[in-house]
Amino acid sequence: MKILHISAECFPIAKVGGLADVVGALPKYQKDLGATSSVVMPYYNNTFTQNNTFETLHDHYISLGHEYYHFKVLKLTNHQLGFDLFCIDIPDLLYTEFVYSNADTKRFLAFQIATLDWILTLKATPDIIHVHDHHAGLIPFMMSCSFKYASLKNIPTVLTIHNAQYQGWFSHALANLIPPFNYEKTGLLDWDGSINSLAAAIKCAWSVTTVSPTYLEELKIKANGLEALLQHESKKCTGILNGIDWNVWNPETDERLLKNFSKTTVISGKKANKKWLCKEFNLDIKKPLFAFIGRLVGEKGADLFSDIFEQALTENKISILLLGSGHAATEVELAAIPKENFNTFIGYDEKLAHIMYAGADFLLMPSRVEPCGLNQMYSLRYGTVPIVNATGGLKDTIIDIDEKAGFGIVHDGVTVEKVTTAIHKATNYYHAKAFKKNLKRIMAIDHSWNNSAAAYVHLYKSLKH
Repeated sequence: MKILHISAECFPIAKVGGLADVVGALPKYQKDLGATSSVVMPYYNNTFTQNNTFETLHDHYISLGHEYYHFKVLKLTNHQLGFDLFCIDIPDLLYTEFVYSNADTKRFLAFQIATLDWILTLKATPDIIHVHDHHAGLIPFMMSCSFKYASLKNIPTVLTIHNAQYQGWFSHALANLIPPFNYEKTGLLDWDGSINSLAAAIKCAWSVTTVSPTYLEELKIKANGLEALLQHESKKCTGILNGIDWNVWNPETDERLLKNFSKTTVISGKKANKKWLCKEFNLDIKKPLFAFIGRLVGEKGADLFSDIFEQALTENKISILLLGSGHAATEVELAAIPKENFNTFIGYDEKLAHIMYAGADFLLMPSRVEPCGLNQMYSLRYGTVPIVNATGGLKDTIIDIDEKAGFGIVHDGVTVEKVTTAIHKATNYYHAKAFKKNLKRIMAIDHSWNNSAAAYVHLYKSLKH
């Protein structure tokens, strides 16, 4: 079975969020199950593309309305990723340092058209085309409705929704940019008066998945306007929990850590990484260390961080370290917090993130929206106890310590009081005898892609029958 994943992001080539981690890991695990899985994505001007070699497989032009753009299909020549990587190079639109911009309607529409044009030339077409989020959301529509791609209409398509808040809206005035189709099918593109790429994908894909079972149920209630559509299409929707790449996120072999460790050496290993963090950021190693890693946006609860941190630091003998960036006002508020027992790294640093997962005692994830969440899985893998809001994939993966077989801290809702109460609960837990025993237990929880990849392959096979 040949599977082609189409995405705007893929780790380690280009990463903005969890989408990249999923697309960079799932194909490897599907390959282990006997599938031939590959990825096609835009060709960006970044460190990865500059430092690697690509060969040209296809060289042609696409049309966007009355405009023509030269494009190439490039293939990564080495096999470092564990799967074949194809990049769509459109110099006038995609060859940028950034992944997303204010001109993304034209950029990603061109990417999708070029991808389908290339697929038309293949002697052996994919058995499954798996599109990710709205950036590739018009592909199922074009395959089923654009005259040009009629030969592809019997290839099953799967859409995975990683984040339904972003839907790829644009005006019907730009419908002429889409390769000619039967205009009686325009309703498949429309949602609430505009072309909605994600809505079109939900309507036209053979199957729709979300990145956790709970997120699927939440979207039927709150999906930025798509609730009724998801309810209507619920029969073809499935929630499949994401996994993490256990080869990349492995404390025994992770080259980014100050000291590697296993379940049997977790106490000394975490202490060594915590020692480096505390020295680097002027924190007290004797106090429990709480970490946040992620974007400083409302979805993550970041608008409350300054109040949460100030109150938690006043009420508890703890340290807090934050790695992230986003909303400028939030960054200013965080900068105003006294640096005693608190510090920040504004921006993103992959090595620092790994050391924080390994060295922190607790990971804070007070997310209002978390379709799946990968950070809590990373933290478990590295023996760090997650503190999460009961939403989306966080609810699916973390059980509170007060429950049977519980191992994390779970709060219901995102307010200053609820999050600080959870931090206080964690602080008490840190000093309990059960805390150190729990670290070995959480490291053994299997959130690798093994089960999830098998669920996807099972889904693909059901569409072929």
